[in-house]
Amino acid sequence: MKSSKFLISILLFLCSFFTANAQLQALFNNKTQLRNMTERWELDTTSVRGTFLLTPYKPVYVIPVKWSSAPNEQPISVNEGPDYVSPDGVDYNNIESKFQLSFKTKILQGIFWGRGDLWVGYTQVSHWQIYNNALSRPFREINYEPEVILNVPVKFNILGFKTRMVGVAFNHESNGKSNPYSRSWNRVIFHAGFERNNWSVYLRPWVVLKAKKDDNPDISSYVGRGDMNVIYTKNGNILSLTGSYNFNFNSKSNGGAAFSWSYPIKNNLKGFLQVSHGYGESMIDYNHLQTSVGVGVSLIEWF
Repeated sequence: MKSSKFLISILLFLCSFFTANAQLQALFNNKTQLRNMTERWELDTTSVRGTFLLTPYKPVYVIPVKWSSAPNEQPISVNEGPDYVSPDGVDYNNIESKFQLSFKTKILQGIFWGRGDLWVGYTQVSHWQIYNNALSRPFREINYEPEVILNVPVKFNILGFKTRMVGVAFNHESNGKSNPYSRSWNRVIFHAGFERNNWSVYLRPWVVLKAKKDDNPDISSYVGRGDMNVIYTKNGNILSLTGSYNFNFNSKSNGGAAFSWSYPIKNNLKGFLQVSHGYGESMIDYNHLQTSVGVGVSLIEWF
């Protein structure tokens, strides 16, 4: 009986995921796979599609099976005091599920002398201990990431790449939990996008805004102070490598890296492989070193 309920829960989850994605894709004006940075961010007059239309942002994927080398069973914070003392470790499985939803919408167009667009984006990443029957299959961690993005198209060349856009965003990310598991940060993120043939590059340095009550004041020392995303597309295959770094060129040099490969299966459905190593695989894991490997499907990619 338990196995039947488990199978039903998986089927219901997958059905709801694909249904939600189909509804999102229906709003993309029959253009679900935007082919380049110009189309994704509406950087010229041929790609402008107006305001308040949901469009892709980061990849949308579901990973039914993700393995971790070291599940974070007793999260810790640098803060001291009774509010930040975790209870005894939880017996998490090495294998869980992970999925990501992400979209954006333009709310203002042609601002700042007709050059800039203002976007609102939202990304949610869930880590689900779906195979852990002993703990009633809980969601181990859910990260919520809303942001407001000012984006400006530009045209100049640098090191053989065409600079397509620059901008700045206010970004909030948190896990919505109470202490001792509460984790969050607010950032001002600067960004620039470059293209060359089948290559695309996003650069994002950021500044972390101080908070009166900070659950993870040392997060930049682990997750980093900026990242770079390099994307290569060929014959429907999309390979992405994202690396972050704290720019401490000493023994406290930390960061993380994530590689993904999506390959065509049918129409918009793609097989998906994700490998990560380092710190910050999730907010609760910001200071926890681990390696993870996951296999699943993606429905919306970077391009």
